[in-house]
Amino acid sequence: MRMSQYVYFAIKSETMPATEITARLGVEPDRFSVRGSRRADPPVPVCHSWQVRCDERGLRVDEQIDRVLARLTPVTAKIAELCREPDEVAAVLEVVRFFEDEDGEDPKPQPAEENLVRIPDQHLLGWVLDRRVIEFLAATGAFLDVDEYD
Repeated sequence: MRMSQYVYFAIKSETMPATEITARLGVEPDRFSVRGSRRADPPVPVCHSWQVRCDERGLRVDEQIDRVLARLTPVTAKIAELCREPDEVAAVLEVVRFFEDEDGEDPKPQPAEENLVRIPDQHLLGWVLDRRVIEFLAATGAFLDVDEYD
């Protein structure tokens, strides 16, 4: 089975554009979307979205989350303040995984070098949220969304 996966942290709002979120946080997004940029009525996308993302291959989900949080942890208080405003701002940590993806990678890849030994349980399928991640989600008011497709 080949799979692909990525993780992103998004701040979404129907009224606050990604440019304002960037200015408030002082962190450039990896991706953003503009409400109604594809269709005005009804608007598609339905909200503005600001995203910090990790789609680096060969990492478990928790390692991808670590990469995202390394960028966001310094602005945790700013994210929390933004998400407490009555502007219908929402934050989400999104995990997306595609199983049986022919362009994906083997979840149990073999080491590239002869002198490396892969630990039998070291693979991409399992992942965990440690206390630091849970505390970040709680502090910012973000929720976790996991989407898995086959």
